[in-house]
Amino acid sequence: MDDFKDIGPYEGEQFSQAISRLVQYPQLVDNFTDIISRHNRVVNKWKSFHAKKLLRHMMGQVSNYTEFQEYITCDIFLSMIESSSIENFTFDGIDQLGLDTPHIYISNHRDIVLDAALLDLALYRSDNRKKCEMVIGDNLLVNQFTTDLFKVNGAITVRRSLSSTAELRDETLRLSRYMRHAIEKKGVSLWIAQKSGRSKDGIDNTSPAILKMLYLAYREDGISFADFIKRASIVPVSISYQYDPCDVTKSEEQIRKLKAEGVYNVYVKKKYADVIDLVRGLRLNKGNVHIQVGSPLGDGFEDVKSAVREIDRQIHMNYRLWDTNYFAYDYLNKTKVFQEKYADMSTKSFVKHYKHLKPEVKKLVFQGYANPVISMLNEIK
Repeated sequence: MDDFKDIGPYEGEQFSQAISRLVQYPQLVDNFTDIISRHNRVVNKWKSFHAKKLLRHMMGQVSNYTEFQEYITCDIFLSMIESSSIENFTFDGIDQLGLDTPHIYISNHRDIVLDAALLDLALYRSDNRKKCEMVIGDNLLVNQFTTDLFKVNGAITVRRSLSSTAELRDETLRLSRYMRHAIEKKGVSLWIAQKSGRSKDGIDNTSPAILKMLYLAYREDGISFADFIKRASIVPVSISYQYDPCDVTKSEEQIRKLKAEGVYNVYVKKKYADVIDLVRGLRLNKGNVHIQVGSPLGDGFEDVKSAVREIDRQIHMNYRLWDTNYFAYDYLNKTKVFQEKYADMSTKSFVKHYKHLKPEVKKLVFQGYANPVISMLNEIK
């Protein structure tokens, strides 16, 4: 494990030291108190004092990241986020999986942390099935506080900024080795996005590079790609949000990226932009949220292309389409094909919400909601 100490979740002494630091961070204690207060709709000094005391007590009782995920993240934080910013959280398909079998969940990616966190919550509520270690970019580890918070939650970090091709190759192989070790030796499940970064446009297509990376550690032992697929137990996952709290910022980023690449051939994201979107995604209204867990890939996948196609097919077909998706499709296409799907929706209010945006940004926002409908229609052609 020493080979993976810097990329894997905190364990043992690392975990204990991180918990000791976290309970001293005013940011965590203050945010926890704020969530407790808003959840109970009461703000007073008595509740604030006991919220801080409760947090420190509970954090002192956990000894590993699985316990932290269950008793702190799922029981407290996610439950409160659910009650304050989600209308209905539903999930399906988990009961079709083996109770004690570790899986690699390859998911579409819409929210920086909630996609993986809500899958953990769904697993937690389904007979305590194995929780996930989640793969994130090290761009989110902006300081010791955020690093500790992610690592005690089972985060595997990917180094995004590497100076040479050789360094990138070596780091990719090391990540692949760790993920195989996590599945086969530690017996834990993994969550990884289907491509690098969130989908900014609502198009959920899997990058072949993800499967190629996962396969590296198996290939060096002479294991065929088809056998790797069966051994890794890859499960496609679709998560859909009725409202995306970051729909506008994602669209604005697309515009800035297109303009920057046209002039400078490079786009540099603003510092802390991801952290700001992380907080926005946690706090703002998401409406209904659904997670659909697909079927593990089994026999018949001899190459990356065929496996990627099946992952995409399941993600597109299992995506729960909301009234916002159907309306955006009709709005952009000037049709009424799906009118009955949003009959109860206040379409005027939805359009009015974006009236302040520049036309090109507004169009991208609506495309982000409409594209999952297009993906579904393409699958059933």
